[in-house]
Amino acid sequence: MNKVEEFNAFRTEMNQKILSTDNKILKRIFNLDTNAFADGSLDTITKEYIGLACSLVLRCDDCVKYHLGKCYELSLSTAQVMEALSIANLIGGTIVIPHLRRALAYWEELSQQDV
Repeated sequence: MNKVEEFNAFRTEMNQKILSTDNKILKRIFNLDTNAFADGSLDTITKEYIGLACSLVLRCDDCVKYHLGKCYELSLSTAQVMEALSIANLIGGTIVIPHLRRALAYWEELSQQDV
């Protein structure tokens, strides 16, 4: 199992377990998160750029992977993703560089799915 499959399988399994606890607050947070990224005044692609950049600045590797996966599903190019990540790195500072490395490695793994 590659990194992408492993991440998606773990995320799916744990989300199902979390939601199966039937906790109203957690269900509402998950629902809000899902609905926040739907098309609205901003389109989905713009929202994914924002989500990706914020996730990198906040140094959340799981969030970065999730948003990279969404960017891949939306057929964004490597150049587009790297530009969003570069803005995030500018805002986040050099402390973000290790997360940028992991983000690029994960993006490369996503891109290898086509090969």
